[in-house]
Amino acid sequence: MQDLNRLYTKALDLTPLTVDEGLALYNRAPVEELMFIANKLRQLHNPGNIAGWMIDRNVNLTNICFSQCSFCNFCRKKGFPEAYITSTESYIRKIDELFSLGGDQLLLQGGMNPDLGLKFYVDLFMELKKLYPSLKLHALGPPEIVYLAKKERLTYSEVLEKLIKAGLDSLPGAGAEILSGRVRKIVSPAKATTEEWLSVMREAHILNLPTSATMMFGHIETTKERIEHLIRLRDLQEIKPKNHYGFVTFIPWPYQDEGTVLLQKHGIKSTYSGPDYIKMIAISRIILNNIKNLQASILTVGKEIGMLSLHSGANDLGSIMIEENVVSAAGSNNRFNAEEMQAIIKEAGFVPGRRNQKYEFYPPVLYPPPTSLKGG
Repeated sequence: MQDLNRLYTKALDLTPLTVDEGLALYNRAPVEELMFIANKLRQLHNPGNIAGWMIDRNVNLTNICFSQCSFCNFCRKKGFPEAYITSTESYIRKIDELFSLGGDQLLLQGGMNPDLGLKFYVDLFMELKKLYPSLKLHALGPPEIVYLAKKERLTYSEVLEKLIKAGLDSLPGAGAEILSGRVRKIVSPAKATTEEWLSVMREAHILNLPTSATMMFGHIETTKERIEHLIRLRDLQEIKPKNHYGFVTFIPWPYQDEGTVLLQKHGIKSTYSGPDYIKMIAISRIILNNIKNLQASILTVGKEIGMLSLHSGANDLGSIMIEENVVSAAGSNNRFNAEEMQAIIKEAGFVPGRRNQKYEFYPPVLYPPPTSLKGG
């Protein structure tokens, strides 16, 4: 117990914990004590009683992907009947609906389509920004940047600079899964390696491009690999240039197993449970001493665990996600509209604060807004 108290004190002092210390907390500390410490840290990083949420739409650029990750039911190979590349007309319809519901950000992701090069993304971003100057593009992720850099024979920085000039506003932490070579060789062998993922984010931080970090857990990873993942993120955040955004937030979410290759071929079921998720939220807040925001994945864990997460270190419940196709294809069915999201936050004892990807809060308004605000 004395050793745990020493670690609690160290965490509350924002002193970085080692892998062994993180493991000691994960394996030995009572979850209610972890929640208590994490909640204190939440208040330290984000004083007050506001819990964030946002309105955006996840539009998939394409479902054609050569990666064929074993946890993904969404992607298709080139030539399959269901394969597609989203059209301009479809973007316009989807963005008009997004604006009518009060949102202004697209989360643009999709497969690594071998037919799409850097010019495709540059032209698309420029076209969308011309049509909708106020639209925010939270798009692609490190695996796509690695793929495009290799395809175009450019550096990560050169690819990012061209995308930023075309309209990229922030870079999602997509494709992190677990930052472990052992794990990635099994669940996503064709995707960016741990070192490549971290290298892209390092370059993004130098360019002051806001980024997020993620973790998909509850499959084949060990507890130690979870802790190492967090420490790799923390260490990268530590070297970002002063006053640059770096990782604005961290989002852990549990592996959804329904119909996945990982389940059907390898028998790997999701180990997700509510208590384990709460412990993961708390441990993340404790270890990530230099990342201000922590988002609970209400899309994958649902209302009750989402609410409890706000008392366990999280300060945000994420987006109402007007459209989402990837985790829902693997069995996640938790969807909430704007009124429901705000009601959930209030029921948990917090004040809802609608924010953007930089975690800047908008003035309080009622959602959905009047239809007269519909944009185009």
